[in-house]
Amino acid sequence: MGMGLFSRKTVRTKENNLNEKAGNGPAPWDTEETFRARVRMVDEQIEGRGIKDQRVIQALRELPRHLFVPGDETSLAYTDRPLPLGSGQTISQPYMVALMTEALALQGWEKVLEIGTGSGYQGAVLSMLSARVFSIERVGALAERARRTLEKLEIRNIEIIEANGSLGLPEEAPFDAIVVTAAAPSVPRPLLDQLADGGRLVLPVGDRYTQNLVRITKEAGNLHRESLGLCAFVPLIGSEGWDEGSG
Repeated sequence: MGMGLFSRKTVRTKENNLNEKAGNGPAPWDTEETFRARVRMVDEQIEGRGIKDQRVIQALRELPRHLFVPGDETSLAYTDRPLPLGSGQTISQPYMVALMTEALALQGWEKVLEIGTGSGYQGAVLSMLSARVFSIERVGALAERARRTLEKLEIRNIEIIEANGSLGLPEEAPFDAIVVTAAAPSVPRPLLDQLADGGRLVLPVGDRYTQNLVRITKEAGNLHRESLGLCAFVPLIGSEGWDEGSG
């Protein structure tokens, strides 16, 4: 499928992209203020905090995060914090998006599953770095808003599905990479079953308030688990996550 404005071919080295931006100025969806804020975000929050994958860095440098943030939060789009989306959901802080994406080690050919579409920003980053993305969102209003934003940016290699994300998407499995943007009490078994051999699953695991970010790699049917540090996400709601009304 086509990838619109954000074809993998546009993910260049930092130096080439900055030279091009300097010559051509901000993109059509940018003001000088948003362009400079995004460059500063990447320099300080992404590279400055140790993200090394140049493809991830360049994707965040090009993608207009402010378009994925509700209007009353737009001025905060490039700050180092999660922001509310409504319906009790948030858009993750830029560094966490970068960290989770880097942990997937995408090369460009993968089929990716995202659990928790939210604003669509994480999915858009994934779409720039892989062949195809399936993203599951349980809140219909968020799913529709994300679809509109992705359509505006002509990002066409991502499909948003309204469903119980804790069960994954077995009809499209196996997936080369899976990322979960909500916290689970334990690793959902369906996601492990839907992970391809050689694939990577990244998700927060813990209680409803504090979690560890975990990466699981499947190798010859065996699962290797690593901790990537502490984090705090909204809860994963569903039969393999938390009950919606639980405390």
